[in-house]
Amino acid sequence: MREITILLASYNGASHLQAQLDSIAAQSHPAWRLILSDDGSTDQTAVITGRFAATRPEGQVRLIRGPGRGATPNFRHLLREGGESGFLAFADQDDVWLPDRLARGMAMLAAAGDGPSICGNRMRYVDARLAPLGLSPLPRRPLTFRNALVQNVLSGNTMLINPAAARLLQEAEAGAPAFPLHDWWAYQIVTGAGGAALYDPEPNVLYRQHSANLVGANRGIGSLLPRLRRYLGRDYTDLARKNLAALNAARDLLTPENRAALELFARALDAPWPQSIALMRRSGVCYQSRIAQTAFWLLVATGRI
Repeated sequence: MREITILLASYNGASHLQAQLDSIAAQSHPAWRLILSDDGSTDQTAVITGRFAATRPEGQVRLIRGPGRGATPNFRHLLREGGESGFLAFADQDDVWLPDRLARGMAMLAAAGDGPSICGNRMRYVDARLAPLGLSPLPRRPLTFRNALVQNVLSGNTMLINPAAARLLQEAEAGAPAFPLHDWWAYQIVTGAGGAALYDPEPNVLYRQHSANLVGANRGIGSLLPRLRRYLGRDYTDLARKNLAALNAARDLLTPENRAALELFARALDAPWPQSIALMRRSGVCYQSRIAQTAFWLLVATGRI
């Protein structure tokens, strides 16, 4: 049975950490090790982790010091610490995994072959006490680089990574400038290099919604306008430029076709209106939902992107 290295970034998450650790221990795929990188917590995170480690085989749980610069730098630190172990899984400190979370992901990766591949799954939204709130939306289009350029579909707290993709991400990370979100970047790099992005429609993670979430769920019509303001328009353009800088640093890892799409997208962001419309159309970028796709093209057509 292949071992999975679980990469968990923590910061002052003691109130929910024990439930996540217990759900990891209860996985039906027992071959795992855990690296928990703590970013300077002042709560009981270290104590809880130490107690948990004492209940596990020696060396299965490792607590390390994070860089102290926030969640994405902490996950980058963990990616480097994952070393040559092979399969990787990102984990958040406040979720709860259902028992077959790792087993289902490993089965999907095995079926995809030896090339770079990542997989994620649907999430069940819950409140702070794990009462159900709903389900994350299912993708409606293929998970491709042209989708990854504009949209983050594979949530990091559901992401499993095979050895080829792990090596690819570690190589890309070594030369990358700062980027906003580790999971979005991973989706872009793997699909950009011609790897597979897979999605399990079965919800295997309880995604806890509470006031301390760094990135919470986007549920219902009421969240649509804030989402569009955040991910479309000028805020989106700033986010896209940071992603582009990280992708340009790894452009030699991308396929020729995806390098061309990247160049067209970058030129579209800098071109004056109306040239930007034609360049953006040629890039082939696309969103999963019709609403987001329509809103995106409306902003492109009016020169706001």
